[in-house]
Amino acid sequence: MHLIAGLHHVTAIASNPQRNLDFYTEVLGLRFVKKTVNFDDPGTYHFYFGDDTGAPGTILTFFPWPHAKKGTVGVGEVLATAFSIPTGSFAYWTGRLRSLNLTYNESTRFGAQVIGLADPDGMRLELIEHAETHAGSAPRYSDVPPASAIQGFYGVTLLERRVEPTAALLGVMKLKELAHDGDYVRFAPAGDALGRYVDVLVNPKAQPGRQGAGSVHHIAFRNTDDADQLAWHATLAAIVGVTPVQERTYFRSIYFREPGGVLFEMATNTPGFLIDEPIESLGEALRIPEWYEPQRHIIEAQLLPLTLHKFSPTLQEVEQ
Repeated sequence: MHLIAGLHHVTAIASNPQRNLDFYTEVLGLRFVKKTVNFDDPGTYHFYFGDDTGAPGTILTFFPWPHAKKGTVGVGEVLATAFSIPTGSFAYWTGRLRSLNLTYNESTRFGAQVIGLADPDGMRLELIEHAETHAGSAPRYSDVPPASAIQGFYGVTLLERRVEPTAALLGVMKLKELAHDGDYVRFAPAGDALGRYVDVLVNPKAQPGRQGAGSVHHIAFRNTDDADQLAWHATLAAIVGVTPVQERTYFRSIYFREPGGVLFEMATNTPGFLIDEPIESLGEALRIPEWYEPQRHIIEAQLLPLTLHKFSPTLQEVEQ
């Protein structure tokens, strides 16, 4: 059983699919890695955004439900999802957000500068400067310069009334308590992988939330492969309820809830997002599971049309 390196992906809920696509590709400069459908509801999209190849630790996914009501963050939910940006890029990102007339705030947590902002559905995001040893590869169709491009996840913040029950499960997962900063408690596994920080904001008076547009549905941690996942399944099943392995085409998954209520997943690194389309055109065609292929024409008729705007750098920009 391998140690968990960090986050594999984060999955959230959105409303307008085109608006969601535009924000994450044109504002944050992420790659549209995969356009597929919700495997449990194939009449709706499932979007994947990430680095140039869709590497684990960089993937933010969305269920964009056009009529979803706005969610409210509450106890037992993910309060914020943080991306890692290169050291020295803080001014670039604040300038970029200002130029786009987007509201943001600046703060400091655990000694790092934090840019806080929200996506069009109100999902709380953070950009945190960090020197990553294993940064993701910069998206090829983004106008964000590679030297300032989002490197992948930094981590997530959970909102809990008590930290102890969540800390106990994180301990089983080999995430150790690292530090306190006010009401925040930080956990991380060994190593320096992307998305390794799990912060818990403790608020005994926090009220229940309501999932909807702008809410994080679940967070997923990395398993090396299928055998590793089965070993973790056996370990976790002794203390929490764990689902059977679920086939997600690009990875396999198991799901369980931590004691505070946040839905956790473990997802395999393999086989990855390059198994069904070339890297040059990731995300451009609708990919659906083979068991839905006989209904492709019906599924496509139910989905809203989308336009992916791809930035193509000039030769001068490439040389710079």
